[in-house]
Amino acid sequence: MTKIVFMGTPAFSAPILRMLHEEGYDVVAVVTQPDRPVGRKKVLTPPPVKEEAVRLGLPVIQPEKLRGSAELQQIIDLGADIVITAAFGQILPKELLEAPRLGCINVHASMLPKYRGGAPIHQAIIDGEATTGVTIMYMAEKLDAGDIIAQREIAIEDTDHTGRLFDKLSDVGRELLKDTLPNIIDGTNERIVQDEALVTYASNISREQERIDWSKDARTIYNQVRGLHPWPVAYTTFEGSNFKIWWAQVGQTANDAAPGEVVAIHKDSFEVATGDGGSIAILDCQPAGKKRMTAIDYLRGTGAKLQIGDRFE
Repeated sequence: MTKIVFMGTPAFSAPILRMLHEEGYDVVAVVTQPDRPVGRKKVLTPPPVKEEAVRLGLPVIQPEKLRGSAELQQIIDLGADIVITAAFGQILPKELLEAPRLGCINVHASMLPKYRGGAPIHQAIIDGEATTGVTIMYMAEKLDAGDIIAQREIAIEDTDHTGRLFDKLSDVGRELLKDTLPNIIDGTNERIVQDEALVTYASNISREQERIDWSKDARTIYNQVRGLHPWPVAYTTFEGSNFKIWWAQVGQTANDAAPGEVVAIHKDSFEVATGDGGSIAILDCQPAGKKRMTAIDYLRGTGAKLQIGDRFE
């Protein structure tokens, strides 16, 4: 039986691990990131893949840093035939890439060579892409540059946000790997070299990318908000303090106001001017020092004094 080491960390990866177990593959170890403090109370919390592995009764390895660690040699010594990664979160050292007889493969959430890197789902939505997908590829020392084995494309719906698209692409990745893995094991899979002329990157989201620039057009800002929902969340500033925008939509109020000015206040939302003469309707927000709330609750409470002409920077 083919021995597999599975490496993954977030919720995106858990259904893929579950599929491998359900299909009867011999998963000899699950490698994931260490438990991390979560929330204001800093509760030490295991990653979703660890939770799934424990539920399935699979052994778990959690290296803080894989390269040069004792855990690296432990993984190599397992003698796996193949290593499968899905959003693991660390670069695999050369000695691990070269260890399995069938190589190391990755389930990557983009249509490579587009969007190599750690935030392909966020970036596809932020950029207003109409489609995305999943690529199964051989891993190489260069980031996401290995040969393509299989791909499957899906549409990005106008109401999709990063959380929703994560779930969709996790399902796609699970099914694509299920269909493709038998061919990889018996050596009949395709192997397509990536076209370097078509490469784009999606690096991990920076703090600067989270900040809204109201001089941009309404559609671009809407894509930014949904591309950063539900994490890490877009923000602006109001009265000198950070103000998170959890959810919004393109507004209906045409105006000639300065970008960032409040141009309409409704019962369930308020609209902020954008650089194209349009607006963004804020539906879900979080003022500094407060919990996330609907615009309705904001306008009843902290935002009760909000007026047309007030300015978000």
